[in-house]
Amino acid sequence: MKDQRPLAGLRVIDHTSMIAGPLAAQILADYGADVVKVEPPEGDLMRRSIGAANSGDMGPLYLQLNRNKRSLVLDLKEVAARKALQRLCERADVFLTNTRPAAMRRLKLAAGDLRAVNPRLIHVGIMGYGPSGPYADKPAYDDLIQGICAVPSIVAENGAHEPLFVPLTLADRVVGINTAHAVLAAVIRRDRTGEGQSVEVPMFETVAHFVLADHFAGRTFEPPTGKAGNPRLTKAARRPYVTSDGHVCALIYTNKHWKAFFEGAGRLDLYEANPHLIDFTSRRRHFADAYRVAAEVLRTRTTAEALALLESCDIPCAPMNSIDDLIADPHLAAVGFFHTKTHPTEGQIRYLGIPSRWNGTALQIDRHAPCLGEHSRAILEEAGLAAAEIDALLDGGASTGGAPETGGAAPSGRIARKSPMS
Repeated sequence: MKDQRPLAGLRVIDHTSMIAGPLAAQILADYGADVVKVEPPEGDLMRRSIGAANSGDMGPLYLQLNRNKRSLVLDLKEVAARKALQRLCERADVFLTNTRPAAMRRLKLAAGDLRAVNPRLIHVGIMGYGPSGPYADKPAYDDLIQGICAVPSIVAENGAHEPLFVPLTLADRVVGINTAHAVLAAVIRRDRTGEGQSVEVPMFETVAHFVLADHFAGRTFEPPTGKAGNPRLTKAARRPYVTSDGHVCALIYTNKHWKAFFEGAGRLDLYEANPHLIDFTSRRRHFADAYRVAAEVLRTRTTAEALALLESCDIPCAPMNSIDDLIADPHLAAVGFFHTKTHPTEGQIRYLGIPSRWNGTALQIDRHAPCLGEHSRAILEEAGLAAAEIDALLDGGASTGGAPETGGAAPSGRIARKSPMS
């Protein structure tokens, strides 16, 4: 049967750890690429990530970020392991890394080294900061990038008592998603021209773009026409509305929405007493007051009553879920958002599904997140290493083999014995 996954046959070496790089590779794997996760003998740090786990090296973050991949252990401090990685790259389409460029140069595994053995290879490096700037050698983690990109400052401006990080790995995930689409763009270019590519994805610049796209405002123009910052997004009043028993989220936005809201609530008196509510230009100058008046109406109703009112006025609205509410949301259940799979060491695992659908069909999670080194021998065999070479790597500790794979169909894009130019 023909494989319908859009990236079936694409071969990716995932030499990344933590969140941003593994997320980018996970997206490619979910779309059908054969992703080989190259790990050091101690494994990706996320194997021991925060959160409840059944065993010491299969944390929840690792499980979610590394499904649909295969694991190969290589200790790149060893010459034989570095040579094995080069052999893998001869037959790969993409090499993805978030190790600092200077370290990769010392190992002779930099973009130029790997593309010398495979000119069609797409080398993608995730780094903290662009290499031509003064921060080039600084370390970068999610908290640091959120801070330098003004995220805690914006949160404080929006009514928090002090600067706070967004309680998500926001920077890592923005960078991961951007990296995935940079890989796909490079693949399209390579397939059109026959040329490989070296792509750099700096975290700072990527998240700065993400933030400033909303908040550049008057600084867009030269000379500036006003200050930076989106006033609608940074008002303290822009928050879920309080109800008598909880909260509700609503976007009362157009002129029609505002009038319908007060008519439906039986409070045209408030609407008429606040003339700045009538047109968009006036509301934009008085955002805080507009939200305050709407809040007066909604706090007297239960959440169910508030949602009923908003829906009757054709105003976009939604309940404010807790994390547990979100997991139990009936819409996610109806669309099959969670995929339960049996893991050979962890038991039943609920994976987050692949959100997009293709010709009306959801893509499947074909592989469990791999045990450390689970596929080492098979991958090295596919790369063309002889049995004696593989035994030497394993016996010498430059590689390790993990538990045998049980269940899960192998992606059709497994690394095949083809020429580097195929």
